[in-house]
Amino acid sequence: MSRDEFIWMAGGPQGSGVDSSANIFARACGFGGLHVFGQREYHSNIKGLHSYFHIRVSPKEIGAIASRVDLLCAFDADSVVRHIWEVDAGGGIVCDSEVLAKKLSEIPTLSASFREEFQKTLEKKGIKPETVGDLLNEAKKNGVKVYDVPYLELLKLLAKETGEEKLSKLTIMTNILTLGLSFGIINYDKKYVVTAIEKIFGKKAKIISMNVLAFNLAYDYAVQHYRDFGFKLAPVQTDEKRIFLQGTQAVALGKLAGGCRFQSYYPITPAGDESEYLEENQIFELERSELRQQSGSIIVMQTEDEIAAVNMASGAALAGARAATSTSGPGFSLMVEGLGWAGINEVPTVISFYQRGGPSTGLPTRHGQCDLRFALHASHGEFPRIILCSGDVEECFYDAARAFNYAERYQTPVIHLTDKAIANSTKSCKMFDPALIKIERGQMLSEADVKDKDYKRFQVTGSGISPRIPLGTPGVVFWNTGDEHNEYGHITENPEVRTRMMEKRMKKLELADREIPPQERVNFFGDEDAPVTIVSWGSPKGAILEAMERLRQQNYKINFLQVRMPHPLPKEYISKILGKARKKIAVEGNYSAQMAGIIKEETCIPMDYFVLKWNGRPMTSDELYDAFLLILQDKAPVRQVLMYGT
Repeated sequence: MSRDEFIWMAGGPQGSGVDSSANIFARACGFGGLHVFGQREYHSNIKGLHSYFHIRVSPKEIGAIASRVDLLCAFDADSVVRHIWEVDAGGGIVCDSEVLAKKLSEIPTLSASFREEFQKTLEKKGIKPETVGDLLNEAKKNGVKVYDVPYLELLKLLAKETGEEKLSKLTIMTNILTLGLSFGIINYDKKYVVTAIEKIFGKKAKIISMNVLAFNLAYDYAVQHYRDFGFKLAPVQTDEKRIFLQGTQAVALGKLAGGCRFQSYYPITPAGDESEYLEENQIFELERSELRQQSGSIIVMQTEDEIAAVNMASGAALAGARAATSTSGPGFSLMVEGLGWAGINEVPTVISFYQRGGPSTGLPTRHGQCDLRFALHASHGEFPRIILCSGDVEECFYDAARAFNYAERYQTPVIHLTDKAIANSTKSCKMFDPALIKIERGQMLSEADVKDKDYKRFQVTGSGISPRIPLGTPGVVFWNTGDEHNEYGHITENPEVRTRMMEKRMKKLELADREIPPQERVNFFGDEDAPVTIVSWGSPKGAILEAMERLRQQNYKINFLQVRMPHPLPKEYISKILGKARKKIAVEGNYSAQMAGIIKEETCIPMDYFVLKWNGRPMTSDELYDAFLLILQDKAPVRQVLMYGT
């Protein structure tokens, strides 16, 4: 294979060790100096249905998955059938020799809809396989190497090495055997894999020993029997310090570095991973003296529902803590009334909002970018809010911290909008630098500032921002209700007071629009004078940048405007960039191109082309490259819908 990257995929029933094997694979590559990007996909049942993990590694930084696989490790017949056509010519498939005789019609986990679509594919190819073995023979004709491994024999060898009499107790090691086979086939240095196993299993010496034994056994078997793959994965030398983590972990660490001291949540996919990570890492310590103010501990509270979660976060924020909650679409629906309460009471609450496929329960474990307008307009009435959208794992860290500065500076709710693709992607990043995070608490008063003074929590000011003091400060009394109120917080229906208070609150959005610099609200990539501009937000970022690089190498001029703050929208900057473009392409993971619609409303500038995807899977660099190329060659329809994904 003549490429400088390698794409590995493991697929199997949920609960069969797909995730753990992928995490070891990715970390082993990272320890070898390679850049890693992974994407996890899984069904919404607890155990049994198909899940898979896509890992892409390269000597250079990568930020997306691709629409192909170099080595597929299928833990069952289902995985062979679902992913066989994704394997590139010259690539390989590792599977259990026992699945070869399995009839395609007898694989119980293949749904009726999948069978129907798969049958259409077979008819197009003009083939009629009856068994998994027949199907693999067709792949061989396309240049794919098939490694049908006698896993039972390997388990027997492992039993002999360990002295374990019950073979059933060793089947849990199948995923580690698969890792050994994979790394043996690509001849990757063993020491990095052993290091990864040791890191993942920590101080559990017996488990480490067992896993290393299984790995070495399978690795040696692959080196002895499978020497024809034609590709060797080589480590690279680097002095760069990196961190390997997934999107939810980056958000959690950003919150800790940003001084968050209270998080409430109700479990929901995929947001729950963030709070669970915070529960495991509640004490945050930074060694450098100038960063000590960011060290501390956090209280994480699982509530009875999302209504309680958002209100509890508001309560903690009123008491002076930097406070947040975390949820996904259905949970945010329940939070809406509490969001409005925070809005009228000017509470600096942060909501981490992980989008997924909707409406209703929708696609509970699948990707979506369909909640931008929901976040923008949620709750009745009008009040200021700031919306921040991260485009990758690194941005998640810094944005999660920055969200608290916006919330406290402008005393308003901040919604940090990410999505399932980012939440469940794993990436090797340059080590985060907490020194880049400055904690700004806004106009906070102390007890001495208000002693013997007439304190008005909602004092009307020219900026719209009223100096605040934590609820519970001795000698200070003010009221928070869901009703309109005067400067003290007392309920009122006076029309003049209502007018002043609405103007006071909304001024804060105007102030934020003036004060927050463009570099915190948009990213711009490429030549400013290029005739073609891509406009997007959120997780398509990495795939767009890779597609652009391929087009640049073919001498196409194209640039990319990534919107990171859709509210308040930096419309003057956006108008300037879009005003120069002859072709404007909107790229979004939703049906109605929501960001493009908001930009048109704010600037009166429409998009010329739309590249959209809403099948519950993230965009790949390959499918975006193909879509952009059609547009550049004037061969594309106005609207292209992307379909890659299993």
